[in-house]
Amino acid sequence: MIKTKLCLFIACFFTLLLQAQENYLGEGPFDQLIIRGVTLINGDGSPPISPVDIVVENNKIVKIQVVGYPDVEIKDSDRPKLIQGGKELDASGMYLLPGFVDMHGHIGGDAQGADPEYVFKLWMAHGITTIRQPSGRSAEEVLELKNKSKTNEIVAPRIFGYTGFGSGVKNGIKTPEEAREWVRENAKKGADGIKFFGAEPEIMSAALDENKKLGLGSACHHAQLSVARWNVLHSARAGLTSMEHWYGLPEALFEDRTIQNYPLDYNYQNEQDRFEEAGKLWAQAAKPHSEHWNKVMNELLDLDFTIDPTFNIYEASRDLHRARRAEWHEDYTLPSLWEFYEPSKISHGSYWHNWGTEQEVAWKKNYQLWMTFINEYKNRGGRVTTGSDSGFIYQLYGFAYIRELELLREAGFHPLEVIRAATLNGAEALNWDDKIGSIQVGKMADFVIVDENPLKNLKVLYGTGAVQLTKENKVIRAGGVKYTIKDGVIYDAKRLLLDVKNMVDDEKKKLNWKLSQPGVTN
Repeated sequence: MIKTKLCLFIACFFTLLLQAQENYLGEGPFDQLIIRGVTLINGDGSPPISPVDIVVENNKIVKIQVVGYPDVEIKDSDRPKLIQGGKELDASGMYLLPGFVDMHGHIGGDAQGADPEYVFKLWMAHGITTIRQPSGRSAEEVLELKNKSKTNEIVAPRIFGYTGFGSGVKNGIKTPEEAREWVRENAKKGADGIKFFGAEPEIMSAALDENKKLGLGSACHHAQLSVARWNVLHSARAGLTSMEHWYGLPEALFEDRTIQNYPLDYNYQNEQDRFEEAGKLWAQAAKPHSEHWNKVMNELLDLDFTIDPTFNIYEASRDLHRARRAEWHEDYTLPSLWEFYEPSKISHGSYWHNWGTEQEVAWKKNYQLWMTFINEYKNRGGRVTTGSDSGFIYQLYGFAYIRELELLREAGFHPLEVIRAATLNGAEALNWDDKIGSIQVGKMADFVIVDENPLKNLKVLYGTGAVQLTKENKVIRAGGVKYTIKDGVIYDAKRLLLDVKNMVDDEKKKLNWKLSQPGVTN
């Protein structure tokens, strides 16, 4: 009998433990939170400083206090005092940054089989505390998730929802007045902005004008189907606040043509055609630093235009093997997502019909010209933000965002400029820089804490960490975000990653599925 009761007790204990793990919602918020002894990387471009104590009260930073000098013992008398019931987090030797802003964060999708919980936990495990959802889900769906995130009912970044222009309209928007009416209805539904893909010029003008009157944000992927008559300059002049990727920018830089040099058997509905020819587009634009190149850049700068390049999402185009073999796929990519990535005539972005050396070389040259423009835009004071567009083309949520940071570094950004693009620039683009984006008194408690210096090696921000060899000749994994703090709530980033791994493992077992490379039979 005693043995039976003991077994029942143990079973109940582990059931409760499992439920606690499944319902993990972080720790906090607290009346007071003090983060002790950290090295502060502010986000506004200023250099690191340490040791620093940061005091948060009710989700507001109330004090940032330098409490000593490197390698010198800190006097308790020089430190902020913890109130009764407050929380103290010892971050000695660690690095603290503002929470990251992903300006192009799709919340999963039916085609990928990636539900919001999976996506959110991958983002939060990589320090992403704010995302801009650029279409893919309805305004109503996004608003529900946004409110649950705001009240900490779910583990999720703060959400800004941009609805795909015209979504919900059965037969499309045909007149400027219909465009204006749709924009007004979108605002009533609680959307923060609109994601455009292009439309007839008079419809784009009307929609952007109405959206601007309402004070909402706007983004545009200038799709090839409309870009011949409406490129980035047209959008920026009409009031667009930010562009995604780079479509529409080379077209604005054309000097000796008005239309991309399409092969005469090109078909936009063929994904290989679409992406292969896109890799040749920058070579058709004005040369860097030429008169026309400078003229276009200067006009965009004068319009205070934001560029969200999303370098990472096309990186497989220049190195397919690297993207496909990324080490995190084994543990963190869902079977449905992996199958969506594989070569397909149907899945968007699965354009590996016959992808080889010639396509990759063209894309490498494409990147050189694209990065030259983006780096110079930043150098002249232009706002460049960080977006990932994950869930396509072998790019996994969270991990792809960190890769975007590395690619900004490759483009020529100093690591401090990279962090600013990932934090303050995104906050400015969302008109929330008075609340988030840098570590300042009065701003909200959104932080990334990591135990390695990300300025020396951005790879320490990956969930899988960075490979290092110790003095003892031992190979280790260093880094990975340790804590993500959003709205004053502390999340164990590694625990969130473990949750995701368990989701993936469960799905593999259920389907009796094993990851294999395309065209390889086990």
